[in-house]
Amino acid sequence: MSLELQCPVPQFDFDHINMGHGSGGILTHKLLKSGVFDVLKNPLLDQQHDGAILELKGKIAISTDSYVVSPIFFPGGNIGDLAINGTVNDLAMCGASARYLTLSFILEEGLAMTEFKDVLMSIRQAADQSGVQIVTGDTKVVQKGKGDKIFINTTGVGELHPTADIRHQRVEHGDVILLSGPIAAHGVAIMSLREGLEFETTVCSDTQSLKAPVLALLDSLGQDVHFLRDATRGGLASVLNELSEITVKGIHIHQKDLAIAEEVSGACEMLGLDPLYVANEGVFVAVVKAHRAEEALKVLQSFEACHSASIIGEIIADHPGKVVMKSKIGGSRVVNFLQGEQLPRIC
Repeated sequence: MSLELQCPVPQFDFDHINMGHGSGGILTHKLLKSGVFDVLKNPLLDQQHDGAILELKGKIAISTDSYVVSPIFFPGGNIGDLAINGTVNDLAMCGASARYLTLSFILEEGLAMTEFKDVLMSIRQAADQSGVQIVTGDTKVVQKGKGDKIFINTTGVGELHPTADIRHQRVEHGDVILLSGPIAAHGVAIMSLREGLEFETTVCSDTQSLKAPVLALLDSLGQDVHFLRDATRGGLASVLNELSEITVKGIHIHQKDLAIAEEVSGACEMLGLDPLYVANEGVFVAVVKAHRAEEALKVLQSFEACHSASIIGEIIADHPGKVVMKSKIGGSRVVNFLQGEQLPRIC
């Protein structure tokens, strides 16, 4: 990912974070002034207040999340753009357009300033791409060994789309399930890096903003979009199981319709992972009225982020509370919840 932005590049006086940067004194002031405020500059953040006063119209959605991924840099992104995209996407799953984000850092003593700079620049780039402003935040420093370079917390606020009514209670028998893209790329990118695996083609994280395709889906289908959820921790299987359990309805999916990149599938075999349970950061599930499914698919496939979108299944009356997948060879199996921890620290 290119970090070439039309904004100042941080000019830090130190090579590494030290405890003084979290003291609230002159070092904290220099860290914020020479880096954070310059890179993330906008009229609201420029107030340098303890909070922010926002202008929003109509109903709002709010979401908060924390990011502790290790390693903090990985093929396709880093913890910075992951944090922004993840929060923007959580709001999109509510049917909302992200407008404002808070941003808090917990920095470990010894973090290289060059790494902090790259994270900041990625945050700015991701925020610009999603049309969202960082309006307030916080910075703390912990002793070396008490963190893992950097943790990030965000809270996002967005304006609800006028036609959005995204609730599991609206899911009906006969509804169709769509998947926005190939699964398992993010989790495999992280695990491959940890395990030192090399492939002919680098497996990259799918971290990306889903704001535009979701808003376009709502523009076209309105309230015929019944449910949205991004398939992050626990992967596609967890999303479908949670939906099946909470609605007490059956879900039937088709393995042949699940997009999985060849290198991702190969890596999963090497690592002993089931792609259904591997985390994603740029893939979501949509449940829509059956007669609008093909239209929904065309809307999604018109976006680069969703060019591999597919119809993967349906909501059925049989086996309520269970997810059943028809395999490529014709058999069927129950897809259960993830048991235990498959991939630690992936977001």
